[in-house]
Amino acid sequence: MAGVLPRFGPFGPLPPPPLDEFGIKETRPRLAGGRAGGYDLVERMEYLYVRVVKARDLKWTGAFDPFADVKLGGYSCATRHIEKTASPEWNDVFAFSRERIQASFLDVVVRGKGFAKDDYVGKLRFDLCDAPVRVPPDSALAPQWYHVLDKNGERKGEVMMAVWFGTQADECFPLAVHADAPLAVDAKLAAHIRCKQYTVPRLWYVRVNIIEARDVAFVDKARVGEVFVRSRIAGQVHKTKTCVSRLPSYGWNEDHLFVAAEPFEDHLILSVEDRVKVDKEEVIGHVHIPFKEFERRWDARPIRPRWFNLVRPEGAAKIEKFSTKICVRLCLEGGYRVLTEPVHYLSDVRPAARELWHNRPPIGLIELGIHNAFGLSSMRTRDGRGSCDAYCVAKYGVKWFRTQTVIDSLAPRFHQQCYWEVHDHCTVLTVAVFHNCQVGDKGGLVTGDPVKDVLLGKVRIRLSTLETGRIYTHAYPLVSLHGGGIKKMGELQLAVRFSSTSTLGLLQTYARPHLPPMHYHHPLPIVHQETLRREAVALIAHRLGRMDPPLRRECIEHLCEAHSHRWSMRRSKAHFFRVMAALAPLFAALRWFVDVCHWRNPATTIAVHIIYAMLVCCPNLILPTFFLYKFLLGLWNYRRRPRHPWHVDTKVSHAEMAHQDELDEEFDEFPTKRPPEVVRMRYDRLRSLGARIQEIVGDVAAHVERARCAMTWRDPRATAVYLLACLFLAVTTFLAPFQAVALLTGFYLMRHPALRQRLPDVPTNFFRRLPCKVDCLL
Repeated sequence: MAGVLPRFGPFGPLPPPPLDEFGIKETRPRLAGGRAGGYDLVERMEYLYVRVVKARDLKWTGAFDPFADVKLGGYSCATRHIEKTASPEWNDVFAFSRERIQASFLDVVVRGKGFAKDDYVGKLRFDLCDAPVRVPPDSALAPQWYHVLDKNGERKGEVMMAVWFGTQADECFPLAVHADAPLAVDAKLAAHIRCKQYTVPRLWYVRVNIIEARDVAFVDKARVGEVFVRSRIAGQVHKTKTCVSRLPSYGWNEDHLFVAAEPFEDHLILSVEDRVKVDKEEVIGHVHIPFKEFERRWDARPIRPRWFNLVRPEGAAKIEKFSTKICVRLCLEGGYRVLTEPVHYLSDVRPAARELWHNRPPIGLIELGIHNAFGLSSMRTRDGRGSCDAYCVAKYGVKWFRTQTVIDSLAPRFHQQCYWEVHDHCTVLTVAVFHNCQVGDKGGLVTGDPVKDVLLGKVRIRLSTLETGRIYTHAYPLVSLHGGGIKKMGELQLAVRFSSTSTLGLLQTYARPHLPPMHYHHPLPIVHQETLRREAVALIAHRLGRMDPPLRRECIEHLCEAHSHRWSMRRSKAHFFRVMAALAPLFAALRWFVDVCHWRNPATTIAVHIIYAMLVCCPNLILPTFFLYKFLLGLWNYRRRPRHPWHVDTKVSHAEMAHQDELDEEFDEFPTKRPPEVVRMRYDRLRSLGARIQEIVGDVAAHVERARCAMTWRDPRATAVYLLACLFLAVTTFLAPFQAVALLTGFYLMRHPALRQRLPDVPTNFFRRLPCKVDCLL
């Protein structure tokens, strides 16, 4: 297809083909096999789990803050310290990779935090030969009490703990602190580097229809009010138009749309305000409406209006007999899908109302195995060498999964598996790799101002491109685009399997609309959709940021493509070349037909004449021949069917040939902070691009207007000629057989070059001379 693209376009030469380093590679990792514990898409990793539950009767003079120090060979990790108690409860879990174990004994040392010199209370030693092997779904291992002895062998208390060998399928794995990390991990950091599963709250569109306000009273009774209504839900604010009236009633009938998440924590605030001056507004009255007052609907049924009495704000001037009230319609729109991603990257298409889910049961299961990453770029320096603290986040539907952070490794091993129910396979699974900037140089938690985690790369997998039941194991390049250009940040190995639970349901999805019916019956304006999507992303970031460990805002914005609406010259070029590539077969067919008409290959032209004559003489063969051709062409393309999923293509993205200033403009903040001369240069460039687009759109509009003006008598002589020609063709086609007319028309178009002239033909000249509305433009 690339061979038929034009060599040069309005944006310059076409980009070269992508480099091999950005290509996807098939791998053959060692899979666990079977379904023990549900971890069959990743390699089985064995760990020694140490669960330190609590201690009792610790003997020490004075008050102290006890904690337990777990040591295994050269590795050690400590529990949280509990202040001023002799019977602390920790309930901490530690995990040691079995392949790194080089000791046969495990030591648990009880100490006191803050001791100046002798912080030793006692310890116990556990022989690893006595540790049992637990394989899920076996029952959990019960902890037991062990004696804590001091240096003289005297008993100083007891510690309840459990030690066993298990795999990453163990339910304690998400809670475990990986104690065999190259750097020591403190208790505060442990919560920030564990793996975690997040559930996205259910989002609703909130529609507030502001109808009117009555009995609006002012301090100055003779004043003509300029009244408007401000509606607010948390940080989302909307205002109506200003209504000027000499009567005590004001009308608007405007809709305000918000986004809210369950469980509802905020409420709607409506305030009627008066614009006293250009820069001064006074609140006449306000009302707080909780969400329990809202009606829920998932269709287009009308919502009854309701009246609410307003309350004067504190500190405002008193008005006798204040009885202002407002009439509004309030509803939670459950028939829409609250969009948090761009429509072409949707991972869930179900509406907000669960009452509409009964007719869309799951049609399949998508399973993802996150193996490991390798060749990661160095993001910080530790002890004079490059280092990276990487973790992965997988997003699909309402369930997000985050792996543990592997500290100080350029080749981290995750080997985590997760799954999701699929309700529509024309959706996208997204996996992103981040560098955890919350980990300090020495392994502690960064204090002070928070630093944003760095995106190393993203992988998108469209489920509809996967074969049912097949396991895809590939190494995906992690491609990062920044102001300095494109860079490969490493590779990520994934295993993906899409299983269908209902083949009939899978086929039926192709006949259903992609979005819920309300998006088509009562579509939301495009401008409102983009604004609401930004509010939805901010709401999800707020909710997931309050979980433990929190999922950071920048991660959510990257996964939801929160900045995809920004202007980008590079992306504009990419879209242009996408259009050219999509139209390439049409251009190729037109060039082939031109070659046939000009007799470039006489044998082909004669064969086309024969086939054309057969189809015209037997018109009932036209459609069967066309569909048979498409069937045979599809079978022929089966030999060259794609074997690998789609991934980032630097050619399609137009990232390799992007100019440095174009990248700087793409990653510039909004509003811009660049010097005025740079902004002026970019503005002129944007005007130049807009002029080209304007010219193309103008040409298309002129052709359409000429076609319509042929019948409107705008040019009386041209319309008269056109009508006479239509009359002549009507008589001719009525008297002459259809086959003869079609044969003569086709043979005329494919006539020999000796019978052609270099000038345009008569119909083309007539069409180009028709008037268009370009004369009406200023």
